[in-house]
Amino acid sequence: MASVLTPQFGSLIPTQVPQLLQSNYLQWNDNGGAAGIPGNFADFAQQYLPEIYEAEVERYGNRTLSGFLNMVGAEMPMTSDQVIWSEQNRLHISYEGVTFAAFAAGTNTMTIPVAAGITNVISTNDTIVIIEPATGKEAKAIVTDSGAMPGSALIPGQIKITAFQGVGLENAAIGMTAGAGGDVKIFVYGSDYAKGSNPTRVSVEPVMTQYSNSPVIIRNQYVVSGSDTAQIGWVNVATEDGTDGYLWYLKAESETRLRFNDYLEMAMVEGEKNQIAATELTQPGTQGLFAAIQERGNVNVGFTAAAGLADFDAILKNLDTQGAIEENMLFLQRQTSLDFDDMLAAISAGGAGGVAYGLFENSEDMALNLGFSGFRRGSYDFYKTDWKYLNDASTRGAIVTAAADKNPIEGVLVPAGTSTVYDQVLGTNIRRPFLHVRYRASQTDDRRMKSWLTGSVGGASNSTLDAMEVNFLSERCLVTQAANNFVLFKGA
Repeated sequence: MASVLTPQFGSLIPTQVPQLLQSNYLQWNDNGGAAGIPGNFADFAQQYLPEIYEAEVERYGNRTLSGFLNMVGAEMPMTSDQVIWSEQNRLHISYEGVTFAAFAAGTNTMTIPVAAGITNVISTNDTIVIIEPATGKEAKAIVTDSGAMPGSALIPGQIKITAFQGVGLENAAIGMTAGAGGDVKIFVYGSDYAKGSNPTRVSVEPVMTQYSNSPVIIRNQYVVSGSDTAQIGWVNVATEDGTDGYLWYLKAESETRLRFNDYLEMAMVEGEKNQIAATELTQPGTQGLFAAIQERGNVNVGFTAAAGLADFDAILKNLDTQGAIEENMLFLQRQTSLDFDDMLAAISAGGAGGVAYGLFENSEDMALNLGFSGFRRGSYDFYKTDWKYLNDASTRGAIVTAAADKNPIEGVLVPAGTSTVYDQVLGTNIRRPFLHVRYRASQTDDRRMKSWLTGSVGGASNSTLDAMEVNFLSERCLVTQAANNFVLFKGA
């Protein structure tokens, strides 16, 4: 019996030139098989290969979110599990919440709120200003006795004062009624001693406040099997890291690396210290930018353009009481950025359409460009930019309205320049940016940004795994110094 060849292609007659004839192409729409089963020539409904766009469509534009810390901070190595820094306290002596039991026009005893075992640092013969915060009324006095002095009958947190004649310590001066008592603020502005006196004073030792943070280990991985690396499918891409050209399976690796770079910054911004019992979670966590500002900085809730400059001027007045850093940067969510634009555009209303062209070199075209990138108010300069992290729908841009008990973050004010701090390792004062990243590194291992290959594919040959694993790792934390100069904007 003769052998049978299946399928038989004898009916296909090739031609010497490329042309379509009934006799020289496959009828790939043969449905001769059973239901759901292709016929002899497979169920190809098309005569030609499909038209494929080789270029990838960038429908989300630049998808990366990192870059914020590159603009405002720096990176420095560290070798320990913890970074500790000290910040200066205020130079002058003042106390709030000072109380008195029976306020009279003569000598009074005032109690300073100091903790048990702590002595106030006001000496006898110090001259002080007494202010009632609610009304702004004030009086001036001299300290005639202090619990901080040796041999005093007063407790450590008490001082005895006498009003200066002509300046008045009468009840009406600070809005109190005799015997009612109340809370006032006092601060020392000098001293007054008699001729030939040899006084004993309280030695005021400088006290620094210490803060600390711990690095967090961030990891990610991309895996591709050996079989997939052998199935080549080229795609023309232009990635956010500048790669332009044809990529194979390494496109996914490239995106994993980009995503990991974003995680490095997002973890520094969103990080939280572990507040859970050690039996439940052993990782210490790390304090990010938002957490640091909410704990040690300033929070503004409900900034809108409707309030005009009133809300913003209140922020400036608060900055005056802090470090008063002259140059600051505003990183804002879209709506808050527009609120700033509206606030600035409404300052002058003497020109056509409410815009004074004189502010824009008399150019109407310039006046209609109301996207302000910088402005000066009082003694402060501000540089404004949109923060993509707060606008991206895959991150905080997904928050549209505020919950009843949670206000969404809409921006942050970051002071520019550097701060002076005491470095515990170097044992000296050093200057650092207010925001900077510390990463673990030594002569043996640099953990700023590690990547390595494992498996038996793609150049790796260190295991029996039939795949290529691309590993990423970093160990770092954010140091937010002088957080009292930062402002976090939150929605109403």
